[in-house]
Amino acid sequence: MTELDVQALQRRLAAFAAARDWEQYHTPKNLAAALSVEASELVEIFQWLTPEESARVMERPGTAHRVTDEVADVLAYLLQFCEVLGIDALTALSEKIDRNESRFPVPERQDPPEPGDRHSSE
Repeated sequence: MTELDVQALQRRLAAFAAARDWEQYHTPKNLAAALSVEASELVEIFQWLTPEESARVMERPGTAHRVTDEVADVLAYLLQFCEVLGIDALTALSEKIDRNESRFPVPERQDPPEPGDRHSSE
């Protein structure tokens, strides 16, 4: 595999699970629970960091490795969840972005007040 794509990764995950006879455990309920657990493990890394420390988390090799591993775990369970339920993750995301763009339009910019204009709060 020279180029990573969602379907290829889903096939690898499915083959990995099948080779170990884990498919029986990959129900939507179990995969959703596992996804939640892995997301919580990602949150745990950031739990007591300040906002500034969290922004620099990838600068520390040990922590960067942990973050990368947890992101991979979250994505793996999400892809398996989508595979089991027949959800095209990229299509679902694209459609969600479309809906959000409609629900939350970019606010119109207001012209800055003219010098000397009084505001209602003054």
